[in-house]
Amino acid sequence: MEDFIINSQTVSAGESKQIVLNSYELHTKTKIEIPVFVFRSKKKGPTLLLSAGMHGEETNGIEIIRKIITRDEIKNLNCGNVIAIPVINSVSFLFGSRDLPDGRDLNRCFPGNKNGSFGSRIAYDLMKHIVPLIDFGIDFHTGGAKISNSPQIRCVFEFPENVALAEKFSPPLIIDSGYREGTFRKEAAKKNKPILVYEGGESLRFDYNAINEGVNGCLRLMKSYHMIDNDTKNHSVKITKDTWIRAHTSGLFHMNRMNGSYVSKNDLLGVICNPFGDIEHKVLSTADGYIVGINNQPVVNQGDALIHIGMEG
Repeated sequence: MEDFIINSQTVSAGESKQIVLNSYELHTKTKIEIPVFVFRSKKKGPTLLLSAGMHGEETNGIEIIRKIITRDEIKNLNCGNVIAIPVINSVSFLFGSRDLPDGRDLNRCFPGNKNGSFGSRIAYDLMKHIVPLIDFGIDFHTGGAKISNSPQIRCVFEFPENVALAEKFSPPLIIDSGYREGTFRKEAAKKNKPILVYEGGESLRFDYNAINEGVNGCLRLMKSYHMIDNDTKNHSVKITKDTWIRAHTSGLFHMNRMNGSYVSKNDLLGVICNPFGDIEHKVLSTADGYIVGINNQPVVNQGDALIHIGMEG
């Protein structure tokens, strides 16, 4: 098998190495590096990319990959290769922020430019050095500020290879989600390298259910290609439509259903209370479906998005 060459660093078949994607300089002359972990079998097989930390406050994905790269079966693959990048956006992770120091979202900087902004340079290096080596990948994310997502894979149902990968990962929910301009997922797809997005939990907060689902999904995916031996199984539900339930009034929001649970139309999902008395406004489900995301903000204003409902086709 051919050597992997990532930014002039070589990893041969049968080797496991920690290398550096590239080094980037901040205005303080501080060097920021992006570590890459490469695990290679001597036997041919697919190459899987596991990436996280595209946004610096998305800690669940970072923990998922940390758990994966410490496992013995990953260090001794039956076949194929794993490229793992626990923290793509090292500088935003350093500051615990979603965006880069210049205010840009790294996941809108693709395909990048080697002479461009900080984010554009990172995007360029991923597209130049990593994407050509892989067959497919999983990019781990969480909900935004105060939004907790139930463990889910997002992919484009229009493309059968995306759905097949999602079914092998087998998360609780598989959601039809189109491409967005400037994202890693869309630009990789142009190179015929499908990358699925895993969402679980919320930013800056560990959600151990989301972490465990992410780890087990990776193991199931690798097992399906005989890369490892693993017996975990799971049932997935495919979501083709979605809607947000919004606050009809302002106040203190109390949720009384679990994230990921199935609800029927007109089920009571929570209440909004007047902070100065005992007046309560009921929050009812507007559809039959699964709760795929919850706004954990206790103080809400009229019109705020509260509960994300996903419906089967």
